[in-house]
This record gives sequence, structure tokens and C-alpha cells, in this order.
Amino acid sequence: MVKIDELKFDEKGLIPAVVTDFSSGKVLTVAYMNRESLEISMEKGLTCFWSRSRQELWLKGETSGNYQHIYSITADCDRDALVVNVTKDGPACHLGTDSCFNDLVYLNPENAGFTMESLMELIEGRKTEKKEGSYTTYLFEKGIDKILKKVGEESTEVIIAAKAGDKAETVYEISDLVYHVMVLMIEMGITIDDIKSELAGRHVIDHKVKQEKMV
Repeated sequence: MVKIDELKFDEKGLIPAVVTDFSSGKVLTVAYMNRESLEISMEKGLTCFWSRSRQELWLKGETSGNYQHIYSITADCDRDALVVNVTKDGPACHLGTDSCFNDLVYLNPENAGFTMESLMELIEGRKTEKKEGSYTTYLFEKGIDKILKKVGEESTEVIIAAKAGDKAETVYEISDLVYHVMVLMIEMGITIDDIKSELAGRHVIDHKVKQEKMV
């Protein structure tokens, strides 16, 4: 376990802190800590930074309610930078977005892989910037009733395929269902992180129940 005295703060007494999301691993923000803010963070289990613009301590979420609950703090090999792994109560960015890192600078097309997050971004783009001939845009234009109808239809298709024991068809139908559920999520302003947080909470509850049964 690295001690605070072993960390290398710069000439201004600061050390950069890269804040990452516990569930997704996504980088949320980069801020700075001094010794006092780091000690407060460790004492409270909440991120506390040093604001270079205001020249004062800044407990994230104190005014917005968007607290960041610390899971771990890790130093790099040179002891001059930190990674702070957190679960968050709300947006990490002051602009109200999930992360401060949203503006793509470069994407290598040869290495671009599929992620659920990238699919969500694509679906959201079909709502904000409507594309003629797009089925996704069509769903958003038709509204919530049409989206819900499709979710219901695809759920039925999953049941039929699974009941028949057809794995390939079930995978196909589940993919259709997941897509339409994601359209519903965008329509209702629900993020993947919202679902992850809910499932994480259920995991804790389930763990407690199992413990109780074992006693």
C-alpha cells in the first residue's frame, strides 16, 4: 500500500487524478488533488479536488449532488499521478454529460471495434440528427407507442425461438430485442450506466440474501 508521503506532488503541491467509472472503466474526468484534498477523499470516500481556477478545495457533488464514491485510488509507477476508480451519482462533467471526454479527435477505422456504448451513440444520433430512410429515425418519429409495440413483438419472438430450442434464432431475436430496448432507452433518457448501477445494486442485495441464507 502506497503512503501519501511516497507520492510526488508537483511544485504547486498538486498531483493529477484520472477519474474512471467502476462499472464501465470509462474515463470520466481529469482533475488535480493536493495533499489535503487527497486526505479528505480518503477520509470521506468521496472525490475531493483542488480547483486551480478558484484556488480552493472542491468536493465533487457538494452543490450538484453528483457525488463520486471512491472504490480505489491507485498511483502510477513514478508516484506522480493517480487513477481514482469511482461509482457516481450523476454526470461527471459540469456540462451535464456522463464524462468530460466526449469530443472525438481521431478514430482509426481499422481498429474500431463494436461496443454497446458506440451503438447507443449511433442510435441517439438518429434521434438528434434525423436521417432519411433510417429505420431508427422512423421509430423515433412514430414515438413511444410504436417503440413499445416493437419491444413487445421482439420479446414474443425471443420466447418462440427459445421455446423451440433454436440457439441461433434465439441469439438473432435477442439482438433485435436489445436494439429496440436501446431505442426505448434513448427515447426515455436512460443510459447504459443507469442500467449498470441498477444491476450493481441488485448484485449487492442478492449477495446479502445469500449470506443470510447461509447463516
